[in-house]
Amino acid sequence: MIVKKEHGNKQVYFVGGGIASLAGAAYLVRDCDFPGEHIHIIEEMPILGGSNDGAGNPDQGYIIRGGRMLNDEAYENLWELLASIPSIDCPGISVRQEITEFDDANPTHSNARLINRDGKVEDVLSMGFDMTDRLAMGKLIITPEDTLGTLRINDWFGPHFFKTNFWYMWATTFAFQPWHSAVEFKRYMLRFFHEFPRIQTLEGVTRTPFNQYDSIILPLHNYLEPFGVDFTLKCTVTDLDFKDGDGITVSRMHVLRGGEKEVIDILEGDLVIVTNGSMTEGADIGSMTSAPKLNGKGSSWKLWENIAAKKPLLGTPSSFNDHVDESKWESFTVTFQDSVFFDLMEKFTRNRAGTGALVTFKDSSWFMSVVLAFQPHFRGQPEHVNVFWGYGLYPDNVGDYVKKRMCDCTGEEIMQELIGHLHFQEHQEDIMATANCIPCMMPYITAQFMPRLNSDRPKVVPEESTNLAFISQFCEIPDDVVFTEEYSVRAARIAVYTLLGENRPIEPINQYQYDVRTLFSSFVTSFR
Repeated sequence: MIVKKEHGNKQVYFVGGGIASLAGAAYLVRDCDFPGEHIHIIEEMPILGGSNDGAGNPDQGYIIRGGRMLNDEAYENLWELLASIPSIDCPGISVRQEITEFDDANPTHSNARLINRDGKVEDVLSMGFDMTDRLAMGKLIITPEDTLGTLRINDWFGPHFFKTNFWYMWATTFAFQPWHSAVEFKRYMLRFFHEFPRIQTLEGVTRTPFNQYDSIILPLHNYLEPFGVDFTLKCTVTDLDFKDGDGITVSRMHVLRGGEKEVIDILEGDLVIVTNGSMTEGADIGSMTSAPKLNGKGSSWKLWENIAAKKPLLGTPSSFNDHVDESKWESFTVTFQDSVFFDLMEKFTRNRAGTGALVTFKDSSWFMSVVLAFQPHFRGQPEHVNVFWGYGLYPDNVGDYVKKRMCDCTGEEIMQELIGHLHFQEHQEDIMATANCIPCMMPYITAQFMPRLNSDRPKVVPEESTNLAFISQFCEIPDDVVFTEEYSVRAARIAVYTLLGENRPIEPINQYQYDVRTLFSSFVTSFR
């Protein structure tokens, strides 16, 4: 039996307004009977959502910095939470049910997962492994993480592995680079073992009706507002002070609001839950006529650096934020005032327009991919407008058709490169007539994949902490995979229940690597 607790004047401060903080607030009011007016979400930007963004309009163009893959089988806590959040558009049902019904009606099935340099669809039924690749993969799966340490993926696998269909598909589905952590790669293989046999079709990808800001963040915000949750926007947390002694107890919070420095006293019983680091921090937006610039560290990284220097067990931010050349890549969002490009892509790929199938140009020097989502992708998007998203994992490479580095290209030049890889040159004038391509450089977008030791990421609730927890992609949750919505929501749930002493269950991680049918199917797939 769950016993309700009296919370008195206890306050909870969330640093950052992303999905983790919103989920944490939802768990507080839903499961802990915590008064909403005592929950404070402090966000530097003028809008909630963090990396779950979606903005713009049909005239100036829409923008999403990234696209997030959801998965029915591996997002246990996300789905449990969204099952209790009411839909905005469909009264009487939950966001979880809304997403499920949408995805059932519009299932993902890629018929053109990889495109070669000749603009032809590759046959990707075979993973392309040789026996050395298979043995290395098997050995990686059974090797303990402590043994792998800071090894990179290309320390473990030979050159042939990075020319396989599997690598082209797995790398662009999850945004892995050869120099990323072998431990993170192993965790993804185990966590998504069930996806390996169908990676070529992406049938396991669950799509939302709109972009994730409109489909997930807005409903969460709407759910929390009636409880009186305090959303403090355009306010930056710059530092935390700690009580003297060996333990970890936050005593004061330093903030910058409206250009003025303020101090918030953290009283006994108050809790501080921090988003340490950010994958989208420092992002810069270009335009059809200008390239985005490469920015440096911002407030969330500096906050983590400040507090990690004061106390042990709070992680090593430099393992993640001092390797921009290895953690950056560039995305782009394209808005059309007509359906010309979408019609051409539907005919070329044989993917029904809007199924959200990922198309990768495997021989592209930028390692470029595009996703054409179901339309409308934004709330209020006019019927004649179409929007898609793409990215290049190698932004420092010179293009194959536009002889410039991707990072130096305008939106117009990125479109020219894409048209070249599709061999759509005869349609270029019609495509470009209404195209508005907005590029976005993200210096830390895969910082969470950098080689690291487990101690480089603080635990959700560090040892000896009395009132501090972490809920970003840079905290440590054993066996789970960063760069997912599930990681953020799971971290928030652990943080809230642990700090409040709630003896409540947390959805366990599904262990598909121990399922006999999945194992057999994966074994067969490796020999296709």
